[in-house]
Amino acid sequence: MSDTLRAPRPARSPMAPPRSFLWTRRIFLTLLGGFVLVPVYVMVSSSLKPLQDVSGKFRWLPSGLTVRPYIDIWSTIPLAKYFLNSLIVAGAATAGSVVIAVFAAYAVSRYSFRGRRVFTVTVLSTQMFPGILFLLPLFLLYVNIGNATGIALFGSRGGLILTYLTFTLPFSIWMLIGYFDSVPRDLDEAALVDGCGPLRALLRVVVPAATPGIVAVAVYAFMTAWGEVLFASVMTNDATRTLAVGLQGYSTLNDVYWNQIMAASLVVSVPVVAGFLLLQRYLVTGLTAGAVK
Repeated sequence: MSDTLRAPRPARSPMAPPRSFLWTRRIFLTLLGGFVLVPVYVMVSSSLKPLQDVSGKFRWLPSGLTVRPYIDIWSTIPLAKYFLNSLIVAGAATAGSVVIAVFAAYAVSRYSFRGRRVFTVTVLSTQMFPGILFLLPLFLLYVNIGNATGIALFGSRGGLILTYLTFTLPFSIWMLIGYFDSVPRDLDEAALVDGCGPLRALLRVVVPAATPGIVAVAVYAFMTAWGEVLFASVMTNDATRTLAVGLQGYSTLNDVYWNQIMAASLVVSVPVVAGFLLLQRYLVTGLTAGAVK
């Protein structure tokens, strides 16, 4: 009786992938997840170990847990000052990139002018060169400007902000051009008919419609400035040093405080990870819209 009342097994769709492919994909994703999570586990566990458990032979299971490294990281080096420098530099570079990129990309997207194509190609071509090629020219430029005018760009936050703008701004402009092109021009025309000028139409109509693309640009600029090491190690001094360079202070001639390095690395990554998780929806939408266009 139970056999007669049992529901028939659904037929396998001819378009469904074979079982071997599904199992292969599961195994591959599991291995990939382990490859990503093992370094995270090593970082978290090492940050909770005493120094003697980290300096010697590595142990997967710590002999004891302590939060002392998270307390000592603030006194071993001036981490709070480095954190503030990174926040100011990354925030200013992000704000400058977003503001300038919005106006530049809107002009390229909505207006036809002489040299428009040359401008867009030039902006994109700047991403083809490695950053180290600009290190010596910028260093000499900042030093000569300081000697000639007294404006201290070398070793200052302002000079580092200008340096980061040279990297983040071209890509931000290029990405926003693609996003503004996807915004219908009818919105601009409707705003102009209602009495708005070009600037007011941009700020009141186009910018709200392009919020995902602008957020994607802001996240990209902030992450680039927050974790940059090469230029920050040359263009800063003890007073303007950022987090990416300041973490080297946990290594001395006699000891390397690995547990404090891991703890500080986790603390440093919190703002970027939290911002990425909060803005992930806008970031994905902005990147895919620009890519499709």
